[in-house]
Amino acid sequence: MKKLLIAVLAVLFVAPAAMAKDWGIGVKLGAGENDPKDLKNIYDKSSGYNRELDKSAGFFSLEVLHEWALNDEANKIGAKIGWDMYGENKVERHLGVYNQEIKEETYAFPFTVYYKRDNGIQKLSWFGGAGFTIMHSKLKATGWVKDDTSKTKVFPHLVIGGEYRFTRVFALGLEARYNFAAKVKKDGDVLSDRSGFGGALTGRFYF
Repeated sequence: MKKLLIAVLAVLFVAPAAMAKDWGIGVKLGAGENDPKDLKNIYDKSSGYNRELDKSAGFFSLEVLHEWALNDEANKIGAKIGWDMYGENKVERHLGVYNQEIKEETYAFPFTVYYKRDNGIQKLSWFGGAGFTIMHSKLKATGWVKDDTSKTKVFPHLVIGGEYRFTRVFALGLEARYNFAAKVKKDGDVLSDRSGFGGALTGRFYF
Protein backbone atom coordinates (compact mmCIF):
# COMPACT_ATOMS: atom_id res chain seq x y z
CA MET A 1 0.00 0.00 0.00
CA LYS A 2 2.86 2.40 0.77
CA LYS A 3 4.32 1.96 -2.73
CA LEU A 4 0.93 2.70 -4.27
CA LEU A 5 0.53 5.90 -2.25
CA ILE A 6 4.02 7.04 -3.24
CA ALA A 7 3.20 6.44 -6.91
CA VAL A 8 -0.04 8.44 -6.64
CA LEU A 9 1.71 11.35 -4.94
CA ALA A 10 4.39 11.30 -7.62
CA VAL A 11 1.77 11.72 -10.34
CA LEU A 12 0.36 14.75 -8.56
CA PHE A 13 3.50 16.52 -7.44
CA VAL A 14 6.12 15.65 -10.01
CA ALA A 15 4.01 16.55 -13.07
CA PRO A 16 5.65 19.24 -15.22
CA ALA A 17 4.82 22.62 -13.72
CA ALA A 18 4.72 24.25 -17.16
CA MET A 19 1.67 22.19 -18.09
CA ALA A 20 -0.18 22.96 -14.88
CA LYS A 21 -3.02 25.41 -14.95
CA ASP A 22 -4.16 25.18 -11.33
CA TRP A 23 -3.18 23.75 -8.01
CA GLY A 24 -5.84 23.53 -5.39
CA ILE A 25 -6.66 22.50 -1.85
CA GLY A 26 -10.13 21.25 -0.96
CA VAL A 27 -12.03 20.92 2.30
CA LYS A 28 -15.14 18.74 2.36
CA LEU A 29 -17.89 18.01 4.88
CA GLY A 30 -20.39 15.32 3.97
CA ALA A 31 -22.24 12.11 4.66
CA GLY A 32 -22.54 8.75 2.95
CA GLU A 33 -23.68 5.16 3.23
CA ASN A 34 -22.56 3.42 6.42
CA ASP A 35 -23.81 -0.05 7.34
CA PRO A 36 -21.76 -1.91 9.97
CA LYS A 37 -23.86 -5.02 9.30
CA ASP A 38 -22.30 -7.53 11.67
CA LEU A 39 -20.38 -5.30 14.05
CA LYS A 40 -23.03 -5.70 16.75
CA ASN A 41 -22.90 -9.48 16.36
CA ILE A 42 -19.26 -9.70 17.45
CA TYR A 43 -20.79 -10.25 20.85
CA ASP A 44 -22.78 -13.43 21.37
CA LYS A 45 -26.46 -12.69 20.62
CA SER A 46 -27.58 -15.46 22.97
CA SER A 47 -25.79 -13.97 25.97
CA GLY A 48 -28.80 -11.87 26.95
CA TYR A 49 -26.62 -8.90 27.80
CA ASN A 50 -27.67 -5.45 26.63
CA ARG A 51 -25.94 -4.36 23.42
CA GLU A 52 -26.01 -0.90 21.89
CA LEU A 53 -24.76 0.21 18.45
CA ASP A 54 -23.95 3.83 17.59
CA LYS A 55 -22.98 4.67 14.03
CA SER A 56 -22.10 7.82 12.13
CA ALA A 57 -22.48 8.48 8.41
CA GLY A 58 -20.55 11.75 8.43
CA PHE A 59 -17.05 12.39 7.15
CA PHE A 60 -14.54 15.22 6.89
CA SER A 61 -12.03 15.38 4.03
CA LEU A 62 -8.96 17.22 2.86
CA GLU A 63 -7.72 16.99 -0.71
CA VAL A 64 -4.97 18.25 -3.01
CA LEU A 65 -5.66 18.66 -6.72
CA HIS A 66 -3.78 19.51 -9.89
CA GLU A 67 -5.43 20.54 -13.17
CA TRP A 68 -4.14 20.71 -16.73
CA ALA A 69 -5.76 22.91 -19.38
CA LEU A 70 -6.52 21.32 -22.76
CA ASN A 71 -6.53 23.17 -26.10
CA ASP A 72 -9.65 24.99 -25.06
CA GLU A 73 -8.85 26.76 -21.77
CA ALA A 74 -12.31 25.87 -20.44
CA ASN A 75 -11.67 22.12 -20.76
CA LYS A 76 -9.40 20.59 -18.16
CA ILE A 77 -8.15 17.27 -16.94
CA GLY A 78 -7.58 17.05 -13.20
CA ALA A 79 -6.20 14.63 -10.65
CA LYS A 80 -6.74 14.76 -6.92
CA ILE A 81 -5.96 12.75 -3.82
CA GLY A 82 -7.91 13.07 -0.61
CA TRP A 83 -7.85 12.04 3.02
CA ASP A 84 -11.32 11.06 4.27
CA MET A 85 -11.88 10.82 8.02
CA TYR A 86 -15.10 8.99 8.80
CA GLY A 87 -17.29 9.15 11.87
CA GLU A 88 -16.87 6.40 14.43
CA ASN A 89 -18.96 3.24 14.73
CA LYS A 90 -19.23 1.90 18.26
CA VAL A 91 -20.89 -1.10 19.91
CA GLU A 92 -21.18 -1.55 23.68
CA ARG A 93 -22.08 -4.57 25.78
CA HIS A 94 -23.14 -4.11 29.38
CA LEU A 95 -22.18 -6.93 31.74
CA GLY A 96 -23.33 -5.55 35.04
CA VAL A 97 -20.18 -4.28 36.73
CA TYR A 98 -18.21 -5.03 33.55
CA ASN A 99 -18.62 -3.16 30.27
CA GLN A 100 -16.98 -3.86 26.95
CA GLU A 101 -16.71 -1.56 23.96
CA ILE A 102 -15.54 -1.96 20.37
CA LYS A 103 -14.90 1.07 18.16
CA GLU A 104 -14.43 1.08 14.43
CA GLU A 105 -12.27 3.95 13.17
CA THR A 106 -12.10 4.35 9.39
CA TYR A 107 -10.11 6.60 7.10
CA ALA A 108 -9.54 6.49 3.35
CA PHE A 109 -7.38 7.88 0.54
CA PRO A 110 -9.44 8.40 -2.63
CA PHE A 111 -7.55 9.07 -5.87
CA THR A 112 -9.60 10.52 -8.75
CA VAL A 113 -8.93 11.57 -12.34
CA TYR A 114 -11.65 13.84 -13.72
CA TYR A 115 -12.76 15.99 -16.65
CA LYS A 116 -13.81 19.56 -15.82
CA ARG A 117 -15.69 22.17 -17.80
CA ASP A 118 -14.36 25.39 -16.28
CA ASN A 119 -16.64 28.31 -17.15
CA GLY A 120 -14.60 30.92 -15.31
CA ILE A 121 -15.01 33.29 -12.38
CA GLN A 122 -18.50 34.01 -11.04
CA LYS A 123 -19.92 31.14 -13.07
CA LEU A 124 -20.88 27.53 -12.45
CA SER A 125 -18.48 24.80 -13.57
CA TRP A 126 -18.99 21.03 -13.50
CA PHE A 127 -16.80 17.93 -13.43
CA GLY A 128 -16.97 14.15 -13.47
CA GLY A 129 -14.46 11.35 -13.08
CA ALA A 130 -13.46 7.99 -11.68
CA GLY A 131 -10.77 6.49 -9.52
CA PHE A 132 -10.01 4.16 -6.65
CA THR A 133 -10.02 4.41 -2.87
CA ILE A 134 -7.70 2.84 -0.33
CA MET A 135 -9.74 2.45 2.87
CA HIS A 136 -8.36 1.38 6.23
CA SER A 137 -10.58 0.26 9.09
CA LYS A 138 -9.38 -0.46 12.62
CA LEU A 139 -11.28 -2.17 15.42
CA LYS A 140 -10.23 -1.23 18.93
CA ALA A 141 -11.64 -3.17 21.88
CA THR A 142 -11.71 -2.13 25.52
CA GLY A 143 -12.85 -3.97 28.63
CA TRP A 144 -12.04 -7.42 29.86
CA VAL A 145 -11.63 -8.93 26.36
CA LYS A 146 -9.23 -7.49 23.78
CA ASP A 147 -9.90 -8.03 20.08
CA ASP A 148 -8.03 -5.37 18.12
CA THR A 149 -7.68 -5.83 14.39
CA SER A 150 -7.27 -3.74 11.24
CA LYS A 151 -8.18 -4.25 7.60
CA THR A 152 -7.39 -2.45 4.32
CA LYS A 153 -9.69 -2.45 1.30
CA VAL A 154 -9.20 -1.06 -2.23
CA PHE A 155 -12.29 -0.33 -4.34
CA PRO A 156 -13.33 1.82 -7.35
CA HIS A 157 -15.53 4.93 -7.24
CA LEU A 158 -17.28 7.43 -9.52
CA VAL A 159 -17.47 11.20 -8.88
CA ILE A 160 -19.65 13.99 -10.25
CA GLY A 161 -20.04 17.55 -9.04
CA GLY A 162 -20.18 21.25 -9.65
CA GLU A 163 -18.77 24.43 -8.17
CA TYR A 164 -19.33 28.15 -8.30
CA ARG A 165 -16.09 30.12 -8.48
CA PHE A 166 -16.60 33.32 -6.50
CA THR A 167 -13.06 34.60 -7.07
CA ARG A 168 -9.87 33.44 -8.78
CA VAL A 169 -8.90 31.87 -5.43
CA PHE A 170 -12.10 30.44 -3.94
CA ALA A 171 -14.92 28.16 -5.17
CA LEU A 172 -17.78 26.47 -3.34
CA GLY A 173 -19.63 23.45 -4.63
CA LEU A 174 -21.27 20.06 -4.18
CA GLU A 175 -19.80 16.65 -4.96
CA ALA A 176 -21.43 13.21 -5.16
CA ARG A 177 -19.48 9.96 -5.08
CA TYR A 178 -20.49 6.33 -5.54
CA ASN A 179 -18.36 3.61 -3.91
CA PHE A 180 -18.36 0.07 -5.29
CA ALA A 181 -17.92 -2.94 -2.98
CA ALA A 182 -16.52 -0.88 -0.09
CA LYS A 183 -16.89 -3.63 2.50
CA VAL A 184 -14.51 -4.47 5.34
CA LYS A 185 -14.82 -8.05 6.58
CA LYS A 186 -13.43 -10.10 9.43
CA ASP A 187 -13.90 -13.88 9.54
CA GLY A 188 -16.67 -13.56 6.97
CA ASP A 189 -18.58 -10.90 8.92
CA VAL A 190 -19.18 -7.48 7.34
CA LEU A 191 -17.98 -5.03 9.99
CA SER A 192 -18.21 -1.94 7.78
CA ASP A 193 -19.87 -1.23 4.44
CA ARG A 194 -19.36 2.19 2.84
CA SER A 195 -20.73 1.08 -0.54
CA GLY A 196 -23.20 3.38 -2.26
CA PHE A 197 -23.75 7.11 -2.57
CA GLY A 198 -22.23 9.92 -0.56
CA GLY A 199 -22.34 13.68 -0.91
CA ALA A 200 -20.31 16.59 0.38
CA LEU A 201 -20.20 20.35 0.49
CA THR A 202 -16.80 21.32 -0.87
CA GLY A 203 -14.71 24.46 -0.58
CA ARG A 204 -11.70 24.79 -2.88
CA PHE A 205 -8.82 27.22 -2.72
CA TYR A 206 -6.86 27.64 -5.97
CA PHE A 207 -3.37 29.01 -6.41
